[in-house]
Amino acid sequence: MTNMKKLINNEVVQKIIIAIASLVLIYLLISIYFTNHFFFHTVINGVDLSLKSYKASEQIINNYINDYELQIIERDGDTEIITGREIGMHYNKNNSISKIYHMQRPFLWIGSFFKDYKYFVTDLYMYNKADLVKKINGLSCLQKKVIEAKNVDFRYSNGSYEIIKEEMGNKINKYKLSEAIKIHMLKGKTIVNLEENQCYETPKYTINSAKTLKTRNLLELYISTKITYQFGSKSEILDGTIISRWLSVDANLDVIISKAAIKKYIKELSKKYDTVGTVRNFKTSNGKIVEVKGGLYGWKMNQEEEAKALLEYIKLGQVVEKEPAYIQTALSRDGDEIGNTYVEINITRQHLWFYKDGKLIVEGPVVTGNPNRGNSTALGIYMLNYKQNGATLKGPGYEAKVTYWMPFYGNMGIHDASWRYSFGGEIYKSRGTHGCVNAPYYLAKTIYENIKVGVPVICYEE
Repeated sequence: MTNMKKLINNEVVQKIIIAIASLVLIYLLISIYFTNHFFFHTVINGVDLSLKSYKASEQIINNYINDYELQIIERDGDTEIITGREIGMHYNKNNSISKIYHMQRPFLWIGSFFKDYKYFVTDLYMYNKADLVKKINGLSCLQKKVIEAKNVDFRYSNGSYEIIKEEMGNKINKYKLSEAIKIHMLKGKTIVNLEENQCYETPKYTINSAKTLKTRNLLELYISTKITYQFGSKSEILDGTIISRWLSVDANLDVIISKAAIKKYIKELSKKYDTVGTVRNFKTSNGKIVEVKGGLYGWKMNQEEEAKALLEYIKLGQVVEKEPAYIQTALSRDGDEIGNTYVEINITRQHLWFYKDGKLIVEGPVVTGNPNRGNSTALGIYMLNYKQNGATLKGPGYEAKVTYWMPFYGNMGIHDASWRYSFGGEIYKSRGTHGCVNAPYYLAKTIYENIKVGVPVICYEE
C-alpha cells in the first residue's frame, strides 16, 4: 500500500514538472516572438502596431499616412480637415523608431496585456512646411469676422453694480493654432479641438475670477458715498447716481475714478455758488437802489482743495454733510450777503457811512481818487483786509504818514489825512487821491475802533 502511494505521488510531481516546463517553454517561445514584434497595445504616433513585426511597421505607417486626415473642431462646432497629402506628409526613413525596439524587453511581454504602450517619435513624419503654412492661412476659422474676447464688465443700475458676464469671442491665436496642428500631426492624432488646446484668445478676467468680486465691492463702496454740500440755506447732494458716471474699470479690473470729472463737478458748484464780483442791488443811505458790480467781496471756493477732499471721500465711501473749502468767505449767504455791518462810500457824493449791526456809527465827507489822473477809487464791493495803527504810505512821488490805515483793495484803503483841511464836494476831481479814501481824523478813528477784518466796503457811483 505504501509503495502504491509513492508511485502515485511521483506521477503527480512528474506531471506538474512537465506542465511548468511546458509553460516556461511557451513563455520563452512567445518572448522570442517579441524580439522582433511589438507588444500588445503598442501605438506609435497614432499608428496601432500591436503584435506587428518591426519589418512590417514601415509599410503600416506608410498606409496610415496615405489616409491621414486631421479634423479641426472649432468652438462653435464647425469642423475643417487637413489631409496628409495636402501638405506632402510622408514617412521619414531616417527616423529613430529603433529606439523603441531597444526599449522593449521581450521577456516582459506579459505586462503588455495590462498596459498601454503609446510612443511619440519626433522624427517619424515629415511634411512640406510651406504647404502647411498655406493650408493653415486658408482655414475658414481664420477668415471669419473677428469678435474680440471681452473681460467681465460692470453696469450701474438701480443704485448698485451688476456683473456682466465676459464674452469669449472667436479670435484665434494663429501661433497657438499652428503649433497645435503641427504637434497633433506629428503625433499622428486625427482630431484637434481648438478650445481644448487653448487656441482662442480668452478674457483675462471672467465672472469667476477672484478679482471680479473685489472690483465689484470697490465699486459698491465708492457709490455708497454721499456728500451734502451746504451753501447757506441751500444744499447740493452728491451720491452714487452721479459718482457712478465718474467710475470706470480698466483692462486689469482696476477701478478708475475720473479726477477730471470731479474737478468739473466742483467747478460747476463754484460757478453756481461763488459770488465774488457778482452784481448786487444795494440800498443806499439815501434810499436809492443802486447796482454794484465788481469787487472782491463774496464767497469763493477753493476748487483744488475741495476736489482732493472729494476724491478721498469717495475712496472711503463716506457720508458727510459739510461746507466746501473756501479761499474766501463773506459774512452771510443770505440776500445780498452784505448783512448789516458795512462801510458805504458814495463816490458821486464824496460821502461815507459806517453801519454796525444795522446802526449808523459814523458818517462824514471824504476825498476819493482823482479820476482825471486815472486814479479813480475802484468801484465794487470789497472787504477790510486788515487794519494798522500808524503807517507810512508810499507811492510814485509821495510819502505820507497816517494814524489809521484800513486797506480793502491792494494798496487802496481808508485812512486819515492830516494834511487836508476840507473834504467832500468836488475836491476829488482836481486834488483827489491816488485811489485811497481820505477821511477826517474823527471819521477814520471811529471806523478804526469799531470795524473788524472782513467787513464789506461798498464803493459805488449814483
